[in-house]
Amino acid sequence: MKKRSWRNLKTVLTIITVLVWLTTQTAVAKDRVVTDSTGNLLVFKAPPKKVVSLVPSATEILFEIGAGKAVSGLTFHDATLEGAEGKQVIGGFFQPSVEKINAIKPDFIILSDFHEQIRKELEQSGYRIFVYDTDSIAQSYEMILAFGKMFDRQARARELVEKNNKEIKHIQKKLAKAVPGNRKRVIRLMGRDTVMTPGSDSFQNELITLAGGVAPDFGKKGSVVEVTKEEWLAFNPEVIYGCGGDKKASQAFFSHPGWKDVDAVKHRQIFYFPCELTCRAATNSGYFISWLASMIYTDEFADPQNDIFANRKNRSRSIDIDLDVVRSAAIHYSTIYDFENKTLMVDFKRPQTIVSTLEGRRDNILTVGNHYYPPPTWGPGHKMGIDHIRDTILKVYGKEKETASFLLTGADMDNLSVKDAAFKEMKVVALVTAGVMSNAVRMSQDVGRFYEPGTINIIIMTNMQLSKRAMTRAIITATEAKTAALEDMDIRSTATPLEHEATGTGTDNILVVQGKGLPIKNAGGHTKMGELIAKAVYAGMTEAILKQNKVTANRHIFQRLKERKISLYGLTSGVNCDCMQQKNITQAKLARKVEHLLLEKEYAAFIESAFALSDEYEKGLIKDLSLFNGWCRSVSSQIAGKPVEKLEDLLMDEDIPLVLKTALNAVFTGALEQLRND
Repeated sequence: MKKRSWRNLKTVLTIITVLVWLTTQTAVAKDRVVTDSTGNLLVFKAPPKKVVSLVPSATEILFEIGAGKAVSGLTFHDATLEGAEGKQVIGGFFQPSVEKINAIKPDFIILSDFHEQIRKELEQSGYRIFVYDTDSIAQSYEMILAFGKMFDRQARARELVEKNNKEIKHIQKKLAKAVPGNRKRVIRLMGRDTVMTPGSDSFQNELITLAGGVAPDFGKKGSVVEVTKEEWLAFNPEVIYGCGGDKKASQAFFSHPGWKDVDAVKHRQIFYFPCELTCRAATNSGYFISWLASMIYTDEFADPQNDIFANRKNRSRSIDIDLDVVRSAAIHYSTIYDFENKTLMVDFKRPQTIVSTLEGRRDNILTVGNHYYPPPTWGPGHKMGIDHIRDTILKVYGKEKETASFLLTGADMDNLSVKDAAFKEMKVVALVTAGVMSNAVRMSQDVGRFYEPGTINIIIMTNMQLSKRAMTRAIITATEAKTAALEDMDIRSTATPLEHEATGTGTDNILVVQGKGLPIKNAGGHTKMGELIAKAVYAGMTEAILKQNKVTANRHIFQRLKERKISLYGLTSGVNCDCMQQKNITQAKLARKVEHLLLEKEYAAFIESAFALSDEYEKGLIKDLSLFNGWCRSVSSQIAGKPVEKLEDLLMDEDIPLVLKTALNAVFTGALEQLRND
């Protein structure tokens, strides 16, 4: 009996042991095991909940795979990512603030090999570290999949990798068909005071190769290497591209002997793209490769014989527009010129009269719309001309030229804003797309040089019947509302950003539909119809800009500096003060100090106030700056920790307006005094 009891006990213990083992194995299987760029193995029981990312490419991936809620701190380079508003900015990529990171108390930090010094400091504080670096497209895929596993977003991560792979494979097929022979020599321009380019081992040269170009190999490795004039001439680039500040190198060198004597400069084959595309191997590599390829081989991509796909409509997404005159409304997705296009299309129950700033007045219109053609089709599309684009759209959707009217835009139709405003029985609907970061202008100040289809497009419809006068007057009302939105958001002219707010993009269009209902004779500012049009357009503008450019009125100070083309590092590089050498104060230390000061709300607000005051001073609306100058000395003294009687003129950039330069000098002077005292 005792033996049987012992055997039973042993059986129970064995079962318990097996169950425990199985439970442990299940738990281990559920653990998230990932490897960072250095080969370091990390195991997570659960997804991190408070993440600080110092690497813009990594931050971009987290938001794209749906893990943005976990991001508690990011750099100011990420301030316009969708979902980034309200997140704590911890500085820039080069000089993040450890103090700001510590204040967040993150459970996980993403940084790069570049952050070696700060990494040691953070590891000593016990933070979990993931080192993110990508030397190739394949490695960027590994990082995407690793983050997918880490944050339980595996499916979305795989979709993102597959999307990029699909786009790259499509371009390879198109290149094989369009340019089977010799490929063009292409170089990425970098640098400011010298001509530089990515090293031979950089992923940026892989981007060039995948876009069908021949990248240079000067036998130099690294993220950035200097190019001699002899190397430049020997390579003889046929296409040059860069981003943002790279234009300074172009302006500085491409008028000089040798540098100007290459095919790309001679034939003006110099292009600029957004820096978040050129400088990252992340979520949009396939998109950028497609765009770059289309600019390198514009003529070949414009030839319909080189198309891989037939022009066709693919799918549709309905939009609810509650107006009796509307039969249906939808965004249609199609393949045109070998890439996905998106078209807003509104069909009417009965023919309408419209007024369009693109086509003038037209009668018997059954369809109006707004067509988005993506960046890879811009070069080929411009070569073929607006009439060819319009005819292709009509053919794809089976519409007649006589009864359809379309606006054209480079703003993504998925970022369309549909806004309405109503009073009693009167209703207005505004359909708005807006992209304002590439060619915003201030009319009366900026110079006109070219024409292309609109970047801000507005379609206005109502449940009333507008007279001819009311339709044309509605264009003025909508334009005033559009400009009010741009000024209230401090959208800057891209040509003169230091001095002027934008009034439009220089390529805007408005389309007004007559409508059906009670007659309305006027749509001016004193009328209810004008009020409703203005409210709907204003609301549509702010939402469309947020969707397209991820910009709001309360965006971060560093984003507003960037829009004015002000770089703190660029300003610091011009500072030449004997005391800096005497106290072993480097330009990097000064730049870091100023950057960290502007992370504080009070100093950010000081510069933001200077933005507004500067605009009014430049207009001549403010004459005396005595009180402002006193405020600047007070702020400088507060930063320095002691009285500052006179601001030092530390900034050499003569283009910065007086008020803004004085405010920046106040911060720089205070920062320099603080460093002297350390």
